[in-house]
Amino acid sequence: MVDLIITNIGQLVTCAVAKLSLFSDRPKRKAQMQDVGIITDGAVAISQGKIVALGKSVELSEQYTAPEILDADYCAVCPGFVDAHTHLVFAGNRLAEFEMRLSGATYMEIMAAGGGISSTSQATRAASLAQLVDEGRKRLDTLLSLGTTSVEIKSGYGLDTITELKILEAVAQLASNHVLDIIPTFLGAHAIPKEYRSKPESYVSLVIEEMLPEVFRWAQGYPHLRPLFNDVFCEQGAFDLQQSRRILEAGLALGLPAKLHVDEFTHLQGVKLAVELGAVSVDHLDVTPAEDMQALAASDTIGVVLPAVNFNFGSAIFAPARALIDQGVALALATDVNPGSAPCYSMPLVMALACRYQHLSPAEALNASTVNAAYAIGMGPRVGSLEVGKQADILLLKVQDYRFIAYEFGVNLVHKVLKKGKVVYTNEC
Repeated sequence: MVDLIITNIGQLVTCAVAKLSLFSDRPKRKAQMQDVGIITDGAVAISQGKIVALGKSVELSEQYTAPEILDADYCAVCPGFVDAHTHLVFAGNRLAEFEMRLSGATYMEIMAAGGGISSTSQATRAASLAQLVDEGRKRLDTLLSLGTTSVEIKSGYGLDTITELKILEAVAQLASNHVLDIIPTFLGAHAIPKEYRSKPESYVSLVIEEMLPEVFRWAQGYPHLRPLFNDVFCEQGAFDLQQSRRILEAGLALGLPAKLHVDEFTHLQGVKLAVELGAVSVDHLDVTPAEDMQALAASDTIGVVLPAVNFNFGSAIFAPARALIDQGVALALATDVNPGSAPCYSMPLVMALACRYQHLSPAEALNASTVNAAYAIGMGPRVGSLEVGKQADILLLKVQDYRFIAYEFGVNLVHKVLKKGKVVYTNEC
């Protein structure tokens, strides 16, 4: 007897990692990215929020009974999406900057004019904790409706100790009250705030000597919010390589695993720093050279690319995701939800962009949005694929072939979302 059986699944798309042994546990690379582990006419048995068995409908119906049967009507079923890079807790909007960009202003020009991250920082500093939680909940609901079941959320719009902690507290409240699994990341090193523009080293010292210790102390009250990552925007006009190293090493000394934004606009050797420090992920990678791709491929660090940013900027240049996969990098996709460079909540749209502009196949895009993305936020053993023992985070689609997720765009093909074996969203339209 189990709690639930999903039966009559036309395509059961597991995204499972072929295991060399009972204990092997790793993301997908190279040819593995083309394998999404399809079981035709499949079924899934679920008990206590976890997957107990997968296989053919006929076989599972003989082995298991359940008080609840969910008929998939021969449509496709796949893992819930994992959004591995977001800045989802913020206040305000950047509509004026959107129009500036349409008129030709660049990201760096907007930042120099006092816009960009600094603009959102001002609005977020002024917002109450309750406001941040309320707006964050609505954004999480949108992610859920589009099939995302696990998400990373960064701070970084405070740029002072009080507001960075306020953002993390909002993340903690959301994690306690929303059905999505939420992984927090501290990003005090997102930008140099305007009050420190003439003395950036003083801000670096503030992050290392005050913010990180305060964040560490705060985190002791939330042992369930693990891992808590420490991230840096290593970029011209933000934090240089040596500043990034110091901030990440200070976080590692406190037990905070490293993440790193690199190579979005300029190449500062950030990939090699991430590999050296054992970063869990290194994100953006728009201008990463072949030599650094090789170093990344030889490491355990996940490469996360963010095509919604390039699309939003109207750019014809995207991160070399095809080359990254071919080199052997464990590649993940993410939305980079934020009010400036990526006001995008849809992992299916990100998959569609990655297929068209970065030359991924639908299989590669799905694996990058599920199992590999889970490893990019330290959740690989728990979510991201449909395997025995993992959480039953499952999407029932409205279509019979998973490739429609990337093929069609501008529509929502998600019919039902299950989180830990419970239906938490239904789209009947």
